[in-house]
Amino acid sequence: MPDGTRIIPPPIAMLAELTHRCPLSCPYCSNPLDLAQRESELSAEEWSEIFRQAAALGVLQVHLSGGEPASRRDLEVIVAAARGAGLYANLITSGIGLTADRIAALVTAGVDHVQLSVQGTTPATADRVGGYRGGFARKMAAAEALAAAGVALTLNAVMHRHNLGELPEVFDLAERLGARRVEVACVQFQGWALENRAVLQPTREQVEEAKRLVAEARAQRRGRLVIDFVPPDYYADLPKACMGGWGSTGLNIAPDGSVLPCHAAQTIPGMRFANVKDTPLEEIWYRGPAFAAFRGTDWMPEPCRSCDRREVDFGGCRCQALAVLGDASAPDPVCRRTPGRARLDLLLAAEGNGPGLEAARWRRIGG
Repeated sequence: MPDGTRIIPPPIAMLAELTHRCPLSCPYCSNPLDLAQRESELSAEEWSEIFRQAAALGVLQVHLSGGEPASRRDLEVIVAAARGAGLYANLITSGIGLTADRIAALVTAGVDHVQLSVQGTTPATADRVGGYRGGFARKMAAAEALAAAGVALTLNAVMHRHNLGELPEVFDLAERLGARRVEVACVQFQGWALENRAVLQPTREQVEEAKRLVAEARAQRRGRLVIDFVPPDYYADLPKACMGGWGSTGLNIAPDGSVLPCHAAQTIPGMRFANVKDTPLEEIWYRGPAFAAFRGTDWMPEPCRSCDRREVDFGGCRCQALAVLGDASAPDPVCRRTPGRARLDLLLAAEGNGPGLEAARWRRIGG
C-alpha cells in the first residue's frame, strides 16, 4: 500500500458500467443526464487491463452493468477478461438481448451470477414502466434460459408508488423463476429519476405496508428465498452510509473510463474525476481528488462532526444532500438531527400524493 495511505482500505467491489446504451426507457433511470456516447466507450482490451489493476488493488468482485451490458457485442470477451483476472463476475441486466445462445456463450466465458431487473410482475405493468413492448416476455424467456444453463440468479425489482402493491407477486415471481435472492430497491432519486420524483415518490403508508410485507415474506420463505429490501431514504429517520462510506469499499467506472466514488457522483458540481485511461487505478483510489473529497470524517460540518454516528453513516449521501438542499457538503437531509430534515418533510408533503404515472418523463435512450 502506498506511503501515507495505510488507513485507507482497498476496495472490494467495482461497478463496471460498460455502456449507457439501453433498450428500455425507465422513468427512474439511474444513469446521468449527460450520457457517455458509444464512441467514447472503453474497449474490451481496456476493460481487461482495468480488471487486472482492480484485482491487484484488492477488488474481489465486479458488477458488469450499464445501460444494458448486452448492448455490447463483445460482452462475452469482457466477462472472460474479468474471470481471467480472478474476479467474481456478476452481470446486471434487463434480460433484453440475452438469448439462449448468448447465455451459453456467457457461461462459457465464466459468468458467475446474473441479476435480472424487472419493472413489474405482469406484461402490462412491466412493459409500461420500461417503455418497451414485449419486454416482460423477453425477460421471462431469458430467466428460463438462465435456469436451464444453471446460472445463479437474483431478481432485481425497482419499486415506486405505482408498483409497490405488487410486492407479494414479486416474491412469487422470484421463486417461480428459480432465483435464490430478490433485491427490492425503492427508487433512489438521482439522475433521470430526480426528474420524476413527484410521480414516483411512494406514500408513507405504502412504505410501512411494504416493510410489513417484506417481514412477512422473509418469515414464510426462509430457506427458499433471500430477500434484500432497500426502503426509500426519504422516509427514514437516520441516513445510511453512502457506498458503505465514501471511498471506503467500492468504486464505479463509467463507460468512458471516468472513475467515480459512487454512481451519482457526477451530479456534484466542480468535482474532478480521474480517468483510468490516463491514471493507474491504485493512484485514483488512494489519491484521487474525487475520492478524497468526502472520505472519512474530516470534511464533516456540524452537527455531523460531533455526532456519535459519524463513523456509522459518515454523513450519509452526498448526492442526496445536493438534490434536496443544493449543497453536497451539507448533512444528509434524511437525518432528523439536522435542520435540513424540515425541508425534506415539506418536500414529502408536497410530493407524497403526486400525479399518476402518465405524467412521467420516460427516458428515450435507444438500443
